[in-house]
Amino acid sequence: MRTRQPTTATLEDQRMPVRAKLAATWTSFMFLYAYVDILNFFTPGVVEDILDGRVFKFDLSQTFSTTALTLVAVPILMVVLSMTLPARVNRIANLIVASLYVPVTAFNVVGASWLYFYGLGVVLELIILALIVRFAWTWPRTAPSATMATSPDHEAVRAQPQA
Repeated sequence: MRTRQPTTATLEDQRMPVRAKLAATWTSFMFLYAYVDILNFFTPGVVEDILDGRVFKFDLSQTFSTTALTLVAVPILMVVLSMTLPARVNRIANLIVASLYVPVTAFNVVGASWLYFYGLGVVLELIILALIVRFAWTWPRTAPSATMATSPDHEAVRAQPQA
């Protein structure tokens, strides 16, 4: 019978692809963004205001609902785009969209009656947006070598050896 020997080996820590990091951070952002709005329904008076046709200072309308859907749809689409766009376009899209969401996110705290609740939501969302900008900004680059070819979207591709 063998006894367990304590191991001193360190855990393997594989490098996470930038695309996966971006998709994960956009997913986290989307969940926070949606859940802050969902949990806001528990704030006293919110549901009554909605039933009266108002959200914050805005009248409920098709324009309001379409704008709200668009604001939630963009992070959802960024999950997919972060995994599928070519590297250069992906980097630029993530830098632009995350940067545009900073003022949008900060605006959400304006006029909030529960400042701690909305403040925490906004701070967490801003941290995630900062991570997205950082991951995109520091996207690793590869130096072309003699065995590297370039794909049509200018990403490095290993040349296949001749048989």
